[in-house]
Amino acid sequence: MGFITGSLPPIDPAEFPRQPFLERIRAVTTHWVEYGFGAPKIVHSIYIAKLLVLYIGGGVALTTLTSGFGPLDIGSWWNAPIVYQKLLLWTVLLEMAGLAGSWGPLAGHFKPMTGGIRYWLRPGTIRLPPWPDRVPGTAGDTRRVVDVLLYAAILLCLVSAVALPGVPPHTGDSVLGAEGGWVRPELLYPVIAGLIVLGLRDKVVFIAARGEQYLPAMIFFAVLPGIDMIVALKLLIVSVWVGAGVSKIGRHFAMVVPPMISNTPWLPSRAVKRLFYRNFPDDLRPSVVAGTVAHVLGTFVEIVVPLILLFSRHPMITLLGVAAMVAFHLFILSTFPLAVPLEWNILFGWAAVVLFIGFPNQDGFGITDMSAPWLPLLIAAGLIFFPILGNLRPDLVSFLPSMRQYAGNWAAATWAFAPGAEAELDKHIPRPAPITRTQLLDSYPPEVADVVMHQPLGFRALHSQGRALLSLMIRHLGPDIDRYALREAEFSCNSLVAFNFGDGHLHDERLISAVQRRCNFAPGEFLVAWIESQPIHKKTQRYKVIDAALGVIETGTYLVADAVAEQPWLPNGPIPFAVEWSHETTLPRTPAEQAEPQEPSMPAPLPTAEASS
Repeated sequence: MGFITGSLPPIDPAEFPRQPFLERIRAVTTHWVEYGFGAPKIVHSIYIAKLLVLYIGGGVALTTLTSGFGPLDIGSWWNAPIVYQKLLLWTVLLEMAGLAGSWGPLAGHFKPMTGGIRYWLRPGTIRLPPWPDRVPGTAGDTRRVVDVLLYAAILLCLVSAVALPGVPPHTGDSVLGAEGGWVRPELLYPVIAGLIVLGLRDKVVFIAARGEQYLPAMIFFAVLPGIDMIVALKLLIVSVWVGAGVSKIGRHFAMVVPPMISNTPWLPSRAVKRLFYRNFPDDLRPSVVAGTVAHVLGTFVEIVVPLILLFSRHPMITLLGVAAMVAFHLFILSTFPLAVPLEWNILFGWAAVVLFIGFPNQDGFGITDMSAPWLPLLIAAGLIFFPILGNLRPDLVSFLPSMRQYAGNWAAATWAFAPGAEAELDKHIPRPAPITRTQLLDSYPPEVADVVMHQPLGFRALHSQGRALLSLMIRHLGPDIDRYALREAEFSCNSLVAFNFGDGHLHDERLISAVQRRCNFAPGEFLVAWIESQPIHKKTQRYKVIDAALGVIETGTYLVADAVAEQPWLPNGPIPFAVEWSHETTLPRTPAEQAEPQEPSMPAPLPTAEASS
């Protein structure tokens, strides 16, 4: 890969679409092993510049200068509570504006690179309420002026909380240091309330703000005295680490590491990248090296080290633990994972230093030092409720509140459009950015854009879900899979609602229903294969197949072991499925029936909300 020239599979782009679909998948997955997404180095340089200038440079200058510190006098503010508070709020502000995670080309935003604020300040765009039938005042899937005003008000409150000087700390909190004070609680209350209300109107914005992690922190800032706040923040970050570590136990995570390493721009050695696969190019399942890195440097470290930090009262052990977690986050950041949670990794690495070295347990900041002995138990119970529920019932909880980030166990989907049908999205869905392929046409000829659009499909096929999704597409499209346009749902979702972070719950049948109300696809024009995360206590994953015009047309399960055992291009055919329910139009027909056109009978429609609230 060059600085301004990307790397494509060694196939003539003009001939690429003429190849059978699974041969195309083999080409892009094999290419991914050595080159990852194939993005030119200038893309990574843009991310680094954004991180250094906007996030770190702008954030440090703003938070320190408004708190009475000199930005270059790091020794005076590195563990000042107000600076940590403001840096976290600065991160929330950028996340909510769409300038942090899920930004830019590595998240499917090519032109423009920013989603977020461009969508959420615009009435008429799609919104996705989590419980429109149960929460009054949230029905509908169209963004209204009230949504825009509420979103803008939260951004304004976040700016005020970061920019305004602090207030003196609570009485008795002088042990933390009074210099700089604390963020004004009265500026946090409207952010907390507003984010909850807005999240009930549109779960996309709540997830984009990383509300599952930053909302508890803001509550701690607003209501807890100093020592209790610090210990609660320790419990929060440990719950995130350990929850993510526990979610990596299983078959999925070993499949995450190889494509992540392959996408690392600073690692030019193709030989090293191949070590993470069993037998390149014929067997692209994870190797022993990949499994060892995943579960020793990943799972083990993410579970054990945080627990040591939470209870350690030995300075050297604490220092080594913090160093391990900082290295952990810097490594993830250096791989430029898709969805690019770069700011999140910087903040968590910094938080490890501030919370455990700046306020060590042995100096009165351990869990036994809280003002009431029941308080750490109450906070811990609240923090682990959604991770436990989400691992047992992933259909009820997004994988982010479940603390399963980058575990490989995600809800995921693949979209398939009949020839010409994808263009209907741009004709009928108002938003500031066109579909991903159209964005690419500003920089590439159509045949090259088509190759690039296969790269995310290749990435997904290197994971367990990809084998299941492609298998479902083969079952339902048959030979037509070669002429349909298949899309990675995460990228397509980004172009419709501005954000996606690997969360299939943001593009399940609710989004498809919203799209159908606007585009009116005919049966067979827009097909979706969708799978739910694997429950921690089961060996299967649930799936559904959705026809945009007909609704859900099939549901069932498959064994995770069957998906893990296959190659990305399915040389042995689709994996087996246990079909639990299938609409009659999807059942196999006899040759005589296939010879005559069939008039499909309509199934029960998708659950829908009213088009307006």
